[in-house]
Amino acid sequence: MTSGMIADSIVNLCGAIGLGVAMITLHRRDPKGPLTRRLLVALGIIALLFLVRGTAWWSGSAGLNNLSAIPAALIPLGSLIVTEGILRRHAPRPAKIALLSGGIALGLAGAAGLETLAMPAAILLALFQLGGFAICAWLLATRDRATLMVSENRIVSRLAVGAILVIPFIVTDFRVLFPDIPVRLGALGALLVVTAILIAERGAETQHQALIMTALRLSSSALLGIAAAFVAPDADAAQVMRFCAIAIAGVLTIGLMVDALRAHFESQVPGVLNSVAASPARTRDALIAELARHPIFESARRYRESELSSFDPQLLRHFLSTRRVLRRPDAPWGLTSSDPAVERVVSLLAANSATHLIVLSHDPVDVITLAVPVISADPATETALALLRRLLALTPEAT
Repeated sequence: MTSGMIADSIVNLCGAIGLGVAMITLHRRDPKGPLTRRLLVALGIIALLFLVRGTAWWSGSAGLNNLSAIPAALIPLGSLIVTEGILRRHAPRPAKIALLSGGIALGLAGAAGLETLAMPAAILLALFQLGGFAICAWLLATRDRATLMVSENRIVSRLAVGAILVIPFIVTDFRVLFPDIPVRLGALGALLVVTAILIAERGAETQHQALIMTALRLSSSALLGIAAAFVAPDADAAQVMRFCAIAIAGVLTIGLMVDALRAHFESQVPGVLNSVAASPARTRDALIAELARHPIFESARRYRESELSSFDPQLLRHFLSTRRVLRRPDAPWGLTSSDPAVERVVSLLAANSATHLIVLSHDPVDVITLAVPVISADPATETALALLRRLLALTPEAT
């Protein structure tokens, strides 16, 4: 087995695993959505292609390699199914018949494995796939934008950009047409697309964070591949490209797996906001008692005005009137360190080894001191605390 075949096998197997993980993630997010079901069908066809091809190349099985032509020929049909789901209308019947019949015919012809038809079959399959993508692009480009929501039109635009970017990756898969390409990159392109799809379903802020992390993964894995390539004594440009493709495909796959597993663990152990949302508590005291069960609130202590006599509650009222959540690292909170109110708040936090002060009310003074572990001190936790403060402040003292 040549180094090119090994690289092709690893990249395709990574693609199959990554797409399988993406399918699980999409199903978990929206198990009964009509568009989700169509996406799962299309991703399943592509994942099957990568799995069969990767296994065939790794094992040297000509039979499996021939069978991979069947899912490869059905990819345009899967794309049309997704396009129909996005547009929420059926594609023209001739297009359906052409992609279905053409996919079956080319798949069976490729599965037959006739050497004399290898080159013509590869050319026809490439043209068929490009033609299928062109039909889908034409349907999306000529859509009635008024019948779709703004978010749906945005999805179409992103898909168009993704399709343009992934076409060069797909072309490299036709080794019969381009024998000098060091490694097939179709599976790598698919991993990039599904990663972008999963990022696009997040909010604007988390999208930005996910894009930064993805860019870090891509750049660091590419550098790792380049460094690994020079371990071999006969490193050349082709070998560097193979190592980079393997490293990037592996890191993207691992990233998808880690993200999916993290989401699963988080769903098993609800976060603090989820705990509040599911809580039957009707009063502030009952809600605080519920929060005390959460690990972040294990060290929390509530202080009413009568318990703050040694901290001059009258002085604290004015200081806390314009503040909601105070972080000890942010002290003196826009004032001087010698300000009497600042000194008292810092003393209160120090007395409880607390990192945060949640202000429920400034008149009368009603606060909660809280020690957030350093491993939990992230922007998401800070946002959750700010939202919790608002919920607690709006919850009545008694029913």
